[in-house]
Amino acid sequence: MLGLLETHEARRMAKELDLDLVEVNPKARPPVCKIMDYGRFKYEEKKKLNEAKKRQNQVELKEIKLRPKTDDHDIAFKVKHVRRFLEEGNKVKLTVRFRGREITHPETAQRQIDIIVKAVEDIGGVEQRSRQEGRTLMAILAPKVKR
Repeated sequence: MLGLLETHEARRMAKELDLDLVEVNPKARPPVCKIMDYGRFKYEEKKKLNEAKKRQNQVELKEIKLRPKTDDHDIAFKVKHVRRFLEEGNKVKLTVRFRGREITHPETAQRQIDIIVKAVEDIGGVEQRSRQEGRTLMAILAPKVKR
């Protein structure tokens, strides 16, 4: 902490120490400056930013596609995939696609989605209730937050 100095005096001190005079807060009266190695400061900032990016967790949206005529064994197999995706921390989009006259029985597709939701309720919950868009019934599941 050097206190209040004239600009030319601060520059001289920085030059003697072979460092840079960096303006920290230009809006303050008088402006606040710091004597530091600016190149090293920028390098360390970049390193911190890269380290923070590494620790960041990307959440992906995985999709599981079904049909209203999908058999129970196949649904059990799909449940394994949903469980794995949720354990990895990803969200899962369940999609049931209707063809032809299958659309007249949406309760079949809803029952399939309910079976899957019930099978994974210990590790994931419904983020978006099932809703129908055209010939597709969709629901989104998200992993439960670990505490």
